[in-house]
Parts: sequence; C-alpha cells; structure tokens
Amino acid sequence: MRQSGKILWREIEEVLSDDIVSGIYPAGSRLPKEAELALRFGVNRHTIRQALAALRDRGAISIEQGRGMFVRAPRLAYPISQRTRYTENISRLDQKLRFSGRLLRKWAEPAGEHVARDLDISEGQACVAFDDLREINGEPVSLTTHRFPAARFEGIAEIFEELRSITQSLKRFGVDDYQRRFTRTHAREATLEEAAALQIRHGAPVLVVEAINVDAAGVPIELGVTRSQGGRFEVVFET
Repeated sequence: MRQSGKILWREIEEVLSDDIVSGIYPAGSRLPKEAELALRFGVNRHTIRQALAALRDRGAISIEQGRGMFVRAPRLAYPISQRTRYTENISRLDQKLRFSGRLLRKWAEPAGEHVARDLDISEGQACVAFDDLREINGEPVSLTTHRFPAARFEGIAEIFEELRSITQSLKRFGVDDYQRRFTRTHAREATLEEAAALQIRHGAPVLVVEAINVDAAGVPIELGVTRSQGGRFEVVFET
C-alpha cells in the first residue's frame, strides 16, 4: 500500500474513504475498532487515530465516546439562489431526509459596524438575534445566527421557537416573500461553542455562509451567518 512521498496515515484515510464511497461501510454503519484497523493496515493505533481524525474533520465519520465510529451520510449539494429556503432545499435533495430546526438561545444587541452595514441601519441600533441549530435525521449539521432590526421584528425569536421556520415567522410580520441579496462564504476553524453544537472537535473546519435577505421592496430584513460541518455540505451557486 505504501506510496512514495505519501504520509502513511493519509494513505489509510484514502483507503477508508474509498471503502465508504464504494459501500463497504455504508452510511450509518459502525467502522471496525481502532485495534482491528491497526491490524488490517499493519500500523500502530496512533497512526489509525490520525487517519480517523482526518475522516471526521471531512465530515465522513462521527466518533461517539463509548459507542464507536459511525459513517455519516454523503455530502449534500446545497443550492444558493435568489430565493434560497432551507426547508425547500433539503426536500429537493432527498425526500427521505428528516430535517428540523430549534432555537438554542436568543438575545438583544446593538448593531456593530458590520451588522449595521449589512442591514442598512445605524450603528448601535437595536437588533434581535438568535441561534438556530438544524439537524438532518437527528444529526446536527448547521448552526445559524440570525439578526433582525428590532424596530421591525421585535419578538421574532419567540415566534421562531414556536414555528421553527424563518419563512413562516416572517409572515407574522407581513413579509410574505423575500430574496437573497448576496452570499459570502469562507472556511475557518470551529470555536468551542460551534464544536459543541455541531458535535465536532474544537478547531475542526467549518464552512461559513453569510447571507443578507431583503423584502419585496429591497429592504434588508435579515443577516444570517451559518456554520456547517466541513465536508457535510457542498454549496452550489445557481445563476
């Protein structure tokens, strides 16, 4: 198996990744224990741990304390367009996926420079904010921080807690439809808070998607910042 110039644990990661893609280890199945994998590849358990950590950081497997290592569902292509809706997008991906969203925490804050610019409000103007954790088939996949101008959307966090839908919550405020003004994306390391919510290690890669939504008149109504497990979603920009 050894290839010149390649790190051994990286080779093992690639072999296990191929096993997952080919269906030898299907989604939801348990991987062999570290000792079994070490015997299979003829290496020590430290090398196996490095390969498994890389697979976890890519979103290919989850490592559950006391239970073992499990194969995650394959990467999902998530389309971004002028009319991006989480529920509709997930439904388009696979009708069998069970998705849910729940409010983790809510707070009020004055708009900083960045938020004020994106929402086209004055710096220091009151905003309502909340964190929304999304799960697919019971697995946490994304954490979104939503911010809205408080003057127009006071109480939206409580409404979202009831309805668990941004689209339906906005309708309570007379916003029957909205569009995506633009989207920014980048990758970085997960904070402690993000790692805990997404059940990944601190410092693992996360995909960050910042989006500004506007109402029918073009007025900004929401700034959303979504962090998802690195390797879980593939963002596709529809033009």
